[in-house]
Amino acid sequence: MSLNPAGTILQLDTDPTSQTTLIPHNQQPLVIRSYPSETQLERSIQYAAAAQEKWARVPLKQRVEIGRRFMEEFGKMRDEIPLELTLQMGRPVTQGGGEVRGTLERAEYLLSIAEKALSDVTLEDTDKPGFRRFIKRTPLGVVLVIAPWNYPYLVMVNSVLPALIAGNAVVLKPSPQTPLAAERFALAFHNAGVPKDVLQVIHLSPELTTKAVKNPLVDFVAFTGSVAGGRAVDIAAAEAPGFKGVGLELGGKDPAYVRADADLDYTVAELVDGAMFNSGQSCCAIERIYVHEDVYDEFVKKFVELTKKYKLGDPTEKEYNLGPVCSIASAERIRKQVAAAVAAGAKALIPEDLFPAAQPGTAFVAPQVLVDVNHSMEVMKEETFGPVVGIQKVGSDDEAIALMNDSPYGLTASVWTNAAANPESEKAFYNIMDELQTGTVFLNRCDYLDPALAWTGVKNSGRGVSLSKFGYDQLTRAKSVHMKIKTSS
Repeated sequence: MSLNPAGTILQLDTDPTSQTTLIPHNQQPLVIRSYPSETQLERSIQYAAAAQEKWARVPLKQRVEIGRRFMEEFGKMRDEIPLELTLQMGRPVTQGGGEVRGTLERAEYLLSIAEKALSDVTLEDTDKPGFRRFIKRTPLGVVLVIAPWNYPYLVMVNSVLPALIAGNAVVLKPSPQTPLAAERFALAFHNAGVPKDVLQVIHLSPELTTKAVKNPLVDFVAFTGSVAGGRAVDIAAAEAPGFKGVGLELGGKDPAYVRADADLDYTVAELVDGAMFNSGQSCCAIERIYVHEDVYDEFVKKFVELTKKYKLGDPTEKEYNLGPVCSIASAERIRKQVAAAVAAGAKALIPEDLFPAAQPGTAFVAPQVLVDVNHSMEVMKEETFGPVVGIQKVGSDDEAIALMNDSPYGLTASVWTNAAANPESEKAFYNIMDELQTGTVFLNRCDYLDPALAWTGVKNSGRGVSLSKFGYDQLTRAKSVHMKIKTSS
């Protein structure tokens, strides 16, 4: 089995030795990157394994200092990154600065907790006089990071930075849609003092990615991408010698529930942004909304009015706040899902002629709001990954919970209610939170990763953890030390 890349790309040719990145909004070639031979790939991983042994001996405090220098180096690039990101994956240039800020925020937090998260765990020995016991956190070795295109820097900092700080070497395989992001990210680390063999960016075909996963010198694989890609990674890792770890951050079909006492103006603005930002191309984007019947009509009206205000067009021009999706193939898949829902009885509330850029044969997709939807429709069950949301009426908390859980995914879910002013609403939130089958539950916010909280999912959203102290746990192994200090004479 070969792995699909963590991203979508259209090739200009059938050259099996290279990849071509197309600019989403005009389909022109941006860059071409060559693949290594199998021998070159194997040699690179060998170099990583050898370099990791030396890197692990660098004191933790010094590695953290290098991490802080990385932040300085990355910060120097902040003016170049937004347009470069736009050309690679289509996000409006005015929004690229947010990814830079988020990357630095996560790096700062992960570095601030590193020494505590990676320090020895000491045990009180009052119950065992004459003994000393502790647990060390030791690096795994070589970590293969397979990164996606939709938020390349934010995902890379989640896994690459803690892996390096923990003493691992990293082989970074970027999406073919965002090769420049990975190269720039690695350059900042190299300028900060990370040896080049300790962090390598290697562009790989699906077949070469499979070989990298199976390489016996790779100790852990961190994959972010589709469910199909994650399953292929898991199978390839299981076929490799030994038993290597695999972390899978996969898809989502993230729901929101709007209770009758929600602040509608605030809630609508937040949920429209959660559904439409980055053209809906986020694993934790809002893709389905359940609204209490008492406020359903007003909510839908406000939601549609705000959605109509978006401007879709050339993402390099500052007047547009909605850009293309990453490829023509993605656009066609999204349009097909919407058309199938309408054919099954859903009603589309956004006239497409409001967004003339959204033409067949392009990567531009008009934002869309669907009502009269139900769970027999793919648009309410399977990932859309586009600027489309379905809104369904519910009569109770129990009905909302059942529908929110009626999904193969479980990444995030959000509840919108006036908990601050009403103790009963706060109590209701906790009851709902306990019942939701998801990795993260939000109250009155959505589509956000807090670096202090564990980022994880259930069901088809994957397994494993990034961010927080638990992200470090995933990238290290426990070594127990049991010392008998006193012996009988």
